[in-house]
Amino acid sequence: MAALVPHLVSDALIALQRGDQAAADDAAVAFAQVCAMPVGRRITVTHLVTALSDATTEAWQRGWQPADVHRYAGKVLATPEQALVVDVMSLEMQRYAAATVDPRWLGQLDEVGGGVWWATSQTLLEAHRGRGLDWLTLLTRTLAVLHLLVTLPRLECLTPLPGSVVPPRPAAAASSADDADRPAADERILSRVRQLLAKAESTTFEAEAETFTAGAQALMARHSIDAALLAASGEGSRGGDAPQGRRIGIDNPYDSPKAMLLDAVASANRCKLVWNRELGFGTVVGFESDLESVEVLFTSLLVQATRAVTSAGSRTDAYGRSRTRSFRQSFLMAYAARIGERLEQVADQEVDAATAEGRTGGRELVPLLAARAEDVQRVVEDWFPELRNRAVRVGRDAEGWHSGRAAADRAHLGTGEQIASA
Repeated sequence: MAALVPHLVSDALIALQRGDQAAADDAAVAFAQVCAMPVGRRITVTHLVTALSDATTEAWQRGWQPADVHRYAGKVLATPEQALVVDVMSLEMQRYAAATVDPRWLGQLDEVGGGVWWATSQTLLEAHRGRGLDWLTLLTRTLAVLHLLVTLPRLECLTPLPGSVVPPRPAAAASSADDADRPAADERILSRVRQLLAKAESTTFEAEAETFTAGAQALMARHSIDAALLAASGEGSRGGDAPQGRRIGIDNPYDSPKAMLLDAVASANRCKLVWNRELGFGTVVGFESDLESVEVLFTSLLVQATRAVTSAGSRTDAYGRSRTRSFRQSFLMAYAARIGERLEQVADQEVDAATAEGRTGGRELVPLLAARAEDVQRVVEDWFPELRNRAVRVGRDAEGWHSGRAAADRAHLGTGEQIASA
């Protein structure tokens, strides 16, 4: 019996890898028969829970984070299997003391609804069985999740692995507390950015939406400049020492225009985007002070762009055939291109303003920002040594292109006092 269970797991995984669902179902049926006996049930549950835990650990070591696994599971697995993936990650994370886990990992797991809900006296699979699942259904789902985990490709390791974070020593607590006050200002800025973007998303007037969006970009640009100057002075430790990475989901439909929009936002905030179309995300590389801004702004602009293209309605050609998809593809690409231009203008204006106001403390701001951009590029080249530029398929609907550009260009992009009073 003990030798049969690993053999059945291997057969199931091979079948799933080949896409042979019938053979995978046969293995699940054999498992269910084994579980009809108490001894077989105990061996099966123990083996599968251990296999799931080991596969999750290996996924972390291959660069995957909770949000990445959850996002990818959403693309290839059904809803019940996605829920099981979250439970498996929660079980694995329970092995580590919270102080030894990067807060971003815990935040990601919390965002996807993670947490151990079952009793400590139960295994994960027993808890799911207790919810009324028959063994065949439960084992079929478990094998699908295990197959997903063991076949995840290697990614760039963007953060420390769980269990590897060293908690600060008490002697260092006082000095780190001083730095903790500084990031509070960052949160205040991001809170203001979110407020402006929420207004942009809620208004039905494009002029207002772009004014609020421009104000958010201006605030983020100022924050980026201040962070760069602080890092150059040697006084700041937050987000200034080295570029980091963050993965952001880019989903269908219209994933190419969405990737263009994310690239435009990243570029305006001195970051670089590497898009993995097959896995459905982009890796944005930049300094920590900029990465949060990119994600917040991209999320908001995606809402605004979707609203704009939807309000433009559907289209048909001269023969009555639908050309809505090509129209929207072109619309969103033009929207992304023009929004990128306007965000760049706002960012450049903030650099000019900082120089004119003497906020640089006598340091040359443009060379400083250029040096940080070079640091970002070096990290991209280090993480993605085989990176290749590929042309994105451009929409060919002229009306869609002009409509999208007009939607991005129609409003006045205001900053300064106009935004402050918004």
